Amino acid sequence: MRKLWLLFAQAVTVTLAVVVVLAAWKPQWWGSVRARELAAASAPAPARVGTVVESPALAPHGTSSNSFAAAVRRAAPAVVAITASRTALRHPAGSGPIWPFNGNGRNQAQMGLGSGVLVSPDGYLLTNQHVVDGADDIEVTLSDGRSASAKVVGTDADSDLALLKVSLDNVPVIPFGDIRQVSVGDPVLAIGNPFNVGETVTSGIVSALDRNQLGLSAIENFIQTDAAINPGNSGGALVDGEGRLVGINTAIFSRNGGSMGIGFAIPVDIAREVMDALIRDGEMTRGWIGVQPRDLTPEFADSFQLPVKEGVLVTGVLRDGPAAQAGLKPGDVVTAIGGVKVSNTAQLLRAVGALKPPASAVLAVQRGSDAMTLSVPVAKRPPVKPRDMDDGR
Repeated sequence: MRKLWLLFAQAVTVTLAVVVVLAAWKPQWWGSVRARELAAASAPAPARVGTVVESPALAPHGTSSNSFAAAVRRAAPAVVAITASRTALRHPAGSGPIWPFNGNGRNQAQMGLGSGVLVSPDGYLLTNQHVVDGADDIEVTLSDGRSASAKVVGTDADSDLALLKVSLDNVPVIPFGDIRQVSVGDPVLAIGNPFNVGETVTSGIVSALDRNQLGLSAIENFIQTDAAINPGNSGGALVDGEGRLVGINTAIFSRNGGSMGIGFAIPVDIAREVMDALIRDGEMTRGWIGVQPRDLTPEFADSFQLPVKEGVLVTGVLRDGPAAQAGLKPGDVVTAIGGVKVSNTAQLLRAVGALKPPASAVLAVQRGSDAMTLSVPVAKRPPVKPRDMDDGR
């Protein structure tokens, strides 16, 4: 028994000696073994067969940051489809890239298709004048399926806007936006009834602001957008990313009648001004001085050695008109109205149009090397003949 105990003690002593020698000679072996032991102790228990690992919860549809579903829900119910029936002589089509009115010059029944925007709980709605011009009957269909005949409250050929009214209860109304908050690059949505396929929403951005000299109307200050606008969209809504009305879709740049990514909308501030005037007075009254203006070019300024580089060149003055009575002459350059600088024709027309007759306007004029001021009486702008447009645009 004593011998067995001695053998056991010797074996333990030898084993401990070997461990000490190895720990001193190869310490990394000991660390690796210890690390594996710790890792095994901290590792989670393996999943049982049949365990399902849940994926992160997804946001509800229409709530992601790149969705405009909320804007559409806010604005789309207030956009209506308009069917305007008329019997009229259709004139030959014009030419140019702004999609024209097409016709063959014969008397025939016409069915105009367009869109409109409900802007008041009283049933007032805005659309383009060319959508309803000369219509014998106007039918409005809401997105909820209701329909009613509409009457024309008033029109404004200078801006190509018309105000209609329907007798329906609980009509949806679109919220108005602020044109001063609209910038190039902002996302916008075009809502309307293109090709009579039903209410349609397209998206894009604001491509440009203050587009003029397009020959679409007398008062031009258009929003340009690449949101797809097609025949039937005219009079529909251009809204911002929050669903607020920023413009009334009016025209497209096209060579075949389809969208080419260049559309034009009347800014909401002009639309609201016209709407308020038509509700209040039944007509839109603008000032007029009887001149034919043109943008002043650097070439003209250099040729006539003018000391000004910005302004509006007067190329014609109506005989016995307000401007002629005040002494304005062809060749004069108008640089300001009422102390406000004017740099182009569109600014001049807007400044004069904003004056309500009877009134007078103080014009800063450059005549050759002489600078002067003229007080010009402001008359009421005479009505203009509405332009012929494609009755589905």
